[in-house]
Order: sequence, then structure tokens, then C-alpha cells
Amino acid sequence: MPALGFGVFQTAPEETVQAVETALRTGYRHVDTAAAYGNEREVGEAIRRSGLDRSEVFVETKVWISDYGYDATLHAFDKSAGKLGVDQIDLLILHQPLPSRFDLTIDAYRALETLLADGRVRAIGVSNFMPHHLDQLLRATSVVPAVNQVESHPYFSQPEVIAEDARHGILTQAWSPIGGITFYREGEGGSTLEDPTIAGIARAHGRTPAQVMLRWHLQQGRSAIPKSTRPERIAENFDVFDFELTGAELAAVDALDQGVRRGPEPAAITLETFGREIPEA
Repeated sequence: MPALGFGVFQTAPEETVQAVETALRTGYRHVDTAAAYGNEREVGEAIRRSGLDRSEVFVETKVWISDYGYDATLHAFDKSAGKLGVDQIDLLILHQPLPSRFDLTIDAYRALETLLADGRVRAIGVSNFMPHHLDQLLRATSVVPAVNQVESHPYFSQPEVIAEDARHGILTQAWSPIGGITFYREGEGGSTLEDPTIAGIARAHGRTPAQVMLRWHLQQGRSAIPKSTRPERIAENFDVFDFELTGAELAAVDALDQGVRRGPEPAAITLETFGREIPEA
């Protein structure tokens, strides 16, 4: 899996094809989507239009909580694969831990294990799982998740989650890797893009704050999936492979953690509040 992926969270379907095509032309070879985003079909269309061989693009998508349960999750694969227009998904993950119905979460993950054994997916994983969720999952299942995709950026880096992932050999993948801007809350911590420490490091390298944050993730062994629909930003976010932060600079960014989550609390995700039907392919 390429460490740097292209995300399409909150990208409208009508913008997704062009954004993903632009990303693939720029050099991205990893696209992250989800059933709940409503744009899997457009991601698949963009990959086909790119002219790239299917084997050249790593496709990652997620099962939404409404499709948890063994049989429902098997069918969720059919829906996602149908929309993407693929026979095999490279990485299929559970979108949330669903603590209020963790029995359904376990059944959903067991379905992922079946899909993996059958070769319909190449790898399986989870998203937004905290350490206690991982412990529960690992006690009840056989395959260690390849990936745990969580909110992680300089103001909310989640070192405990990263450490627990590493203890189990799970790759931490950062969503909102440049600052949780999508979930920005007025008056709560400011913007990482305007942080003076990050700006100073960026000036020292002749780079942008976003590039510094992405480099911070990559050098510390995390996957990152920035998103944008603007061609210049898509290119900027990919241009992070020809410079290196010093140990002191990495530590300075680490020290910015405020412990303030910008996205929803995993415990707040319930079928009653977040459940919605995922359409057929």
C-alpha cells in the first residue's frame, strides 16, 4: 500500500471523478473512499478513465455501521465492489467500532476475515478504533487488522492509539492528517495551518505547513490520506518525498498535541443517531 493516499471524504460525487483523475495524474496510486461517502461509483469511474491498469491503483473503502453483521457485511462488499467496478478490493475496513452493538462489529469483522480468505479483498482493517476496541476485537477474531485509520494531526496526534497499533503490528493511517480542518470548531485550538512552530519549520525547508505535516506523518511510519479538490493543493500534498525533517523538528511537531478531538467521538456513533441505508450497487 502506498503510504500517501488520496482521500475523498465530503467530496461531492460530481467533483469526485475530476479530483481523483487529477490525483492519479499527479502520481497518487492509493485512493481512500467509503460506502458512507456516497462517491465510490465516481472513484471507480475515475480509475477507469485514468488509463492506469487496475493493479497500479490501491483502492481502500469502508463498511458503514448500518451494514454490520456477518451476512450484511458480506453484502456490503458486493455493494462497494459493484459501485467501484472491481472484483477485488485492496483494503476493506470497518468505518467505526460501534461500541453500543459491538457484537455486530465482531460479526462484521468476521465477514471481512471470510472475504480475505476467499481472496475478494487483499487486506482488512478498522477505523476509529481506540485501544480498548482493539483489545475486544482481537480477543474475538483471528486476523490482526492491517490498518487502523484514525484522526491524527499535530493538534490531536493520538500517541496512545499509535503505540497500541504498533504493539499489535497494525499500521496507523491518519485521516485529516493536516489538522482536522473539516471538523474545525470555532475557538477550539486554532488551525494547524497557521501554527507558528509548523510555519517556522516550513520556512526552513522552503515548504508549506501542509507539506511539513504530511512529512511528519510519513517519517514516523504512518500512512496519511489528505484530501482536496483543487489541482494545486493535490499536487502540493503529493510533493513531500524529497525533503526530510530533523529529529528536533519532528519532536517540535509532536509537542503541539492539544488532546482535542475535532471529529466525532467513537463512543457517540450509534445506529440510532448515525445509521442510514447504503444504496445497492
